[in-house]
Amino acid sequence: MTLELVHIGFGNILTMNRVIAIVLPNSAPIKRAIQEGRNKGLLIDMTSGRRTKAVIFTDSGHIVLAALAPETIAGRLQVGRGCPPLRPEQEEGGDEE
Repeated sequence: MTLELVHIGFGNILTMNRVIAIVLPNSAPIKRAIQEGRNKGLLIDMTSGRRTKAVIFTDSGHIVLAALAPETIAGRLQVGRGCPPLRPEQEEGGDEE
């Protein structure tokens, strides 16, 4: 098994093999999950004091806070795999011209 490491900002690197989801931190359920992770000691803050733009859930139950947007992290993963970066219309399933 090959480890896929992705730089998620400010010198922080994450193993993408363990990631279940990368989401925005705006909704109430995500904010609640962050607070529960903090209370259980499963929260990893990789923002270096910056504003949280992405919340990453791992298969071990850890919750990682990142200062990069989910689209940026996904784009870096795609480039690391040798694939072209995703465009917003590809991510949303929008119409192609």
